[in-house]
Amino acid sequence: MNVSDPPSHTMPADPRIAAALPADAPGTATLRRLFDRYALLLAWIATIALFGALEPGTFLRAANFTSMFSSQSVLVVLTYSFVVSLTAGEYDLSAAPVLTLSAMVLAILNAQLGLPTGVAILLALAAGGICGIVNAVLVVWVGIDSIIVTLGTGTLISGIVLWISNSEMISGISQTLVNWVIVPRLFGLSFGFVYALLLTFALWYVLDYTPLGLKLLFVGRGRRVARLSGLNVPRLRAGALIAGSLLAAFAGILYAGTSGAADPNSGDSFMLPAFAAAFLGSTAVRPGRFNAWGSFTAVYFLVTGITGLSLMGIQIFIQDLFYGAALIIGVTLSLLVRRREQRDRDVAENTDA
Repeated sequence: MNVSDPPSHTMPADPRIAAALPADAPGTATLRRLFDRYALLLAWIATIALFGALEPGTFLRAANFTSMFSSQSVLVVLTYSFVVSLTAGEYDLSAAPVLTLSAMVLAILNAQLGLPTGVAILLALAAGGICGIVNAVLVVWVGIDSIIVTLGTGTLISGIVLWISNSEMISGISQTLVNWVIVPRLFGLSFGFVYALLLTFALWYVLDYTPLGLKLLFVGRGRRVARLSGLNVPRLRAGALIAGSLLAAFAGILYAGTSGAADPNSGDSFMLPAFAAAFLGSTAVRPGRFNAWGSFTAVYFLVTGITGLSLMGIQIFIQDLFYGAALIIGVTLSLLVRRREQRDRDVAENTDA
């Protein structure tokens, strides 16, 4: 096995075993596919109904829902950073530190040095892009595993953030940016949510309906096959890592606009829920694939659960338990879905033969 290939999430089934398995009836197969695609959405609706019944006076208020949607744009965008890199088979553990770096660069340039908001935003995005380029060089061209590289660069970035900020929160970010992120613009929802929603449509279109999205999927499923098919695998892997870092930097800009400040430890609280949402989202809408709408649903399913538990007075430590369990469940379900897809493909191939 080539060490440059990503870890496989599927096990090739024995053709003799696959041929012996009973095939689903057409109607049953259709219902199963529909359930696979929308089970997470149904779970989200059931969660809303549960907490609505338990806390009708607070949970079902319109203000609670607008708050949940408006406050999670940063988490949605960071989750998409993971979706892009994971689609190409790379694990980018530096995404959350890049978020923190971007927010801190923006705060220092704008609040302390007085640079215009637009210039500070561009330089914050550039900082994220540089991080992505460093990751791409080390992972793709040097050949170090992405988990090792991004764990190291993420730790390095966190140290840089503590250094340039003197380990202190920096406030005073331009009110212009704050207004363009948190001020209600659409049915009481913040413009930050609108940005996240527009990004969801864009990512959905790119991953599902463009040749680039299909190429990234091929690379993530098997680099050797993708290489034999004529794809420029190094360029696609590098592009995914850079794009993921740019998305993480954009999440940092949204964070700075949401809070009006930059916290040197801000990214830590987003890492686990973003990873959990990415893997849990890969079991919905397009099961077996990291996808935009599945991740969007997963983010708000998790946030709904946390909000409901908080309104019931459950202690704050439940958040870590909830997100940790969600990550384990998400990875497990993703693995099971991919194995079943492999089994179905093997059955179809043996039936055709």
